[in-house]
Amino acid sequence: MSVVYYAATTLDGYIAEQDDTIDWLTGYQGRYDGEDAAPARGYEEFYAGVGALVMGSVTYEWVVDHIGADDWPYADKPCWVLSSHELAAPGGEGVDVRVVRGSVAERFDEMAASAGEGRLWVVGGGNVASQFADEGLLDEVEVTVVPVVLGGGKPLFERRLAGGPMRLERAIPRASGMVELRFSIPR
Repeated sequence: MSVVYYAATTLDGYIAEQDDTIDWLTGYQGRYDGEDAAPARGYEEFYAGVGALVMGSVTYEWVVDHIGADDWPYADKPCWVLSSHELAAPGGEGVDVRVVRGSVAERFDEMAASAGEGRLWVVGGGNVASQFADEGLLDEVEVTVVPVVLGGGKPLFERRLAGGPMRLERAIPRASGMVELRFSIPR
């Protein structure tokens, strides 16, 4: 089991606008015609290897507000929501949303166990990813860099990470004009 922070980010390191919108991503239209361009990696390919998910309350509320509780996109996997306040969990067949209080360290064993042999996906946001990194529980960072500059917004990480630099494992230019980067975090 490994823990991966998988997200899209702007060229200047933001995962959302200050108001949590992601129109810069959903409306992006670009391309790259270089000989080394690869087709877009399917989200389905990544998601198939995920055993469980974890997100913060802001990300959770964005998903519920924009996709809807009735169309919960992660119905087939346990989803942990770290929150300091009460949140209603969506219902429905196969939906397993666990709204919990406490630190990442306090809840990690439960989250890891729920992922089974799959990966634990840190969906977002930057604060949650930073908490995993602070505790030495983040193994990989997979980001798709979108060539858009916002100049401000919600950062990929909320604070400087301790330890040495991440190790680049893969860099793939995509035909969309985005670049996929995969980093491992040394222990």
